[in-house]
Amino acid sequence: MAKGKSWLRSLLEIIKVIFETSQKNSRPRTWHQHVVPYEDGWAVRREGNKRITSKHRKQSTALRKAKSIARKKKADVIIHRQDGTIRDRIRFD
Repeated sequence: MAKGKSWLRSLLEIIKVIFETSQKNSRPRTWHQHVVPYEDGWAVRREGNKRITSKHRKQSTALRKAKSIARKKKADVIIHRQDGTIRDRIRFD
């Protein structure tokens, strides 16, 4: 029975090390909001997400929505051009 406990203890230590290592290597998710071209208009998308948060006909409307979210979450708004390159960044921290 002593061998069983030491084997289990070793396994738990290995799992603990793997878990701690993966926590250190993963970046925390941010709330940065991107204003990006989308179909015939513009969209707001949270950084790292594939799905959009909202879509708008005008960039100015999408920017207003992105700023509202970023203020609440103390995040940044990253504004893209029509070709997808970054035009500007606004910080709310």
